[in-house]
Amino acid sequence: MAPVPLGIRFLTSFTREQCYRTFTLVLTFLLYAAYHLSRKPISIVKSALHMNCSLANEIELYSYKEHLIQAKLLGKPFSNGTWCYWEPFDKSNYKQLLGALDYSFLCAYAVGMYASGIIGERLSIRLYLTFGMLSSGLFTALFGMGYFYNIHDLRYYIFIQVANGLVQTTGWPSVVTCIGNWFGKGRRGLIMGIWNSHTSVGNILGSLIAGRWVSSCWGLSFLVPGIIVAAMGLVCFLFLIEHPHDVKCALTRARKLSKCMNGWDAHKHRCQVYEKSKYNALMASEVKDPERECFLKESDVGVLAKSNGLMTSHVVNVNIDRGNKPAAISFLGALRIPGVVEFSLCLLFAKLVSYTFLFWLPMYLANKEHFDAKKAGDLSTLFDVGGIIGGILAGVISDWTRKRATTCGAMLLLAAPMLYIFSAVGDMGLKTIIVMLIVCGALVNGPYSLITTAVSADLGTHKSLTGNSKALSTVTAIIDGTGSIGAALGPLLAGLISPMGWNNVFYMLMVADGCALLLLFRLILKELRILDPKTNEIEMKEH
Repeated sequence: MAPVPLGIRFLTSFTREQCYRTFTLVLTFLLYAAYHLSRKPISIVKSALHMNCSLANEIELYSYKEHLIQAKLLGKPFSNGTWCYWEPFDKSNYKQLLGALDYSFLCAYAVGMYASGIIGERLSIRLYLTFGMLSSGLFTALFGMGYFYNIHDLRYYIFIQVANGLVQTTGWPSVVTCIGNWFGKGRRGLIMGIWNSHTSVGNILGSLIAGRWVSSCWGLSFLVPGIIVAAMGLVCFLFLIEHPHDVKCALTRARKLSKCMNGWDAHKHRCQVYEKSKYNALMASEVKDPERECFLKESDVGVLAKSNGLMTSHVVNVNIDRGNKPAAISFLGALRIPGVVEFSLCLLFAKLVSYTFLFWLPMYLANKEHFDAKKAGDLSTLFDVGGIIGGILAGVISDWTRKRATTCGAMLLLAAPMLYIFSAVGDMGLKTIIVMLIVCGALVNGPYSLITTAVSADLGTHKSLTGNSKALSTVTAIIDGTGSIGAALGPLLAGLISPMGWNNVFYMLMVADGCALLLLFRLILKELRILDPKTNEIEMKEH
């Protein structure tokens, strides 16, 4: 008999649960990358909506900077008549009009996010995501159709942006809830740090796709991403598995837990544990792998009265009535979870900084550093490359230290001086700009990535919820919705401030970064055992 090939042995070494987990991780990664892919084109196309036509035929021979040098030496600056506009962005306040496009999308996204989490936890995640992706693909394509049908009405583009912002809120609470269902707390920071790189991957792909046609036919910069998002919506409908229970990956452990308890009462449908030592031994043997914690059903987890981190009663009631599903948590109930308010407000300022770069970095590179539209778009992807590195690094550090807030605080502390240096390196050459884009991307997007993934999942499955995973979607929506308020304000403020100088925009970003750090100060002190060290010690033991 021939030996089994190494590749086949490797594939068959995975259990059924691991295969489903991996498949869900990859699929949700691709789904949300498609969402971000469709958001990026507007930032790339901005520089094409208001550009100098005299550069169009000569840009292959000279850079924009060379044109400026020649014009200055010859004393023949470019005439205003050489500018080709796309109405209505032909006015002197075009930056404010472009900022209005960003603001309309992000404001609708922020408002819709609060409702999206509440709606999403009451509907099928698969159907909810499918609807959102098909709708997002439609509205993204409709923006590009404005080019082909020669539409110059600002109200049309504003309406498309508002509608797209609303339907895009279906994505984040749904994919985080799905991942939270499949993965426990053991290596959540690392897993979600790697998984959250879908944001940067989507931005990079969106930049490259939009940049392909930005100088020739910018309508395709929206039409192609719209088709991709819609296609991924169909993939979601056909393949997404919402919960391990749907493929019977959790039933074995649930039965084992319920049957091994002392004192089965068939009339009350509950188990009774009379001896704390036996219960603790059972739980220790049942959940050795922290990644398998999520496979214990909510209905199999009782309410444990605790005092100083220890059980005070020798009787634990565990309701295993399969028909009684836990009720979805209310909005105010989610706000009362410890840490939700602090992290939500911190994300507001962190996302303000991140989304200002997302929507205005190509424009900054084109205006301040004098790169053409395609090169500015390509260079802006380096910020997202840094975001991938920062997200993974933040996840690894927070898993190792068990200090989410402190990890975020350290990166925010380093980000402020890096932003100042970046604003001053314009004349230091292309290589310096590349390095600073990667470093700033890591420090800016690291905390943003950690809060929106691992922290949201931690809070959505907080011990105070006593196993009710229905809170995860609502908590995720509250945190990301609050952050999206900052995401809406950042690009708007950048559009208003940039005419007074790009340095002022960076000062605004540094102030926002400092505010994000201050909002985490209490949680950082608690994690470092400076504030209430006894409570912190108990919480560390529970980990």
